[in-house]
Amino acid sequence: MIEIPEAESLSRQITEAVTGKRIAGVVAGLSPHKFAWYHGDPKDYDALLREKTIDTAVARGGMLEIRAGNAVLLFSDGVVLRFHTRDEQRPQKHQLLIEFEDATAISASVQMYGGLWCFKEGEFHNPYYDTARSKPSPLSDEFDKAYFDGLITSSDVQKLSAKAFLATEQRIPGLGNGVLQDILYKARVHPKRKVETLTEGERETLFNSVKSTLKEMTAQGGRDTEKDLFGEP
Repeated sequence: MIEIPEAESLSRQITEAVTGKRIAGVVAGLSPHKFAWYHGDPKDYDALLREKTIDTAVARGGMLEIRAGNAVLLFSDGVVLRFHTRDEQRPQKHQLLIEFEDATAISASVQMYGGLWCFKEGEFHNPYYDTARSKPSPLSDEFDKAYFDGLITSSDVQKLSAKAFLATEQRIPGLGNGVLQDILYKARVHPKRKVETLTEGERETLFNSVKSTLKEMTAQGGRDTEKDLFGEP
């Protein structure tokens, strides 16, 4: 499962590996997959992306957003991205293949389910994507103690467990069960503990654990249960 640390790591690797590269061609939907989600007709992806240059790659919660000119590529959890060198054989099965003019490439394959959306800015809306764009990442300075206090003191969350508070309703986009246990363990807060029973000190400790745990995981390239852009854990 791709969560904040993995999405951040992938965005950095994409930035280093393909920023500035010009797209030579795109193949989308080669291997049919019932739970591979596209925006519109995947056959249109080539026309939308061909001859455009990769500009930026950023994490949006647990999603990865890549921009190329006026086009946006968005990958959700469940999509495995791989970088391929010029001499490397391309996978026989994939849901998306982007070839660059220097003969390197990136492939995207869906495991159980996943989104591989390509669209012009403003033409696509997804509640998870829109929420992730509108809220600060826990890795950013905007996600400070005051912001966290606004979340945890809301009347809507007082009856929730600490686990439900952190990992449901997209309160913190990209924070899921994969990183949740480490955060709660380091904060010494039981997953079933009700938010309303947490002291001010415990809430501050939980905030610090969210920040430090995700920062540490991201610095390490994400959890070792997931593989990176180059197929390494």
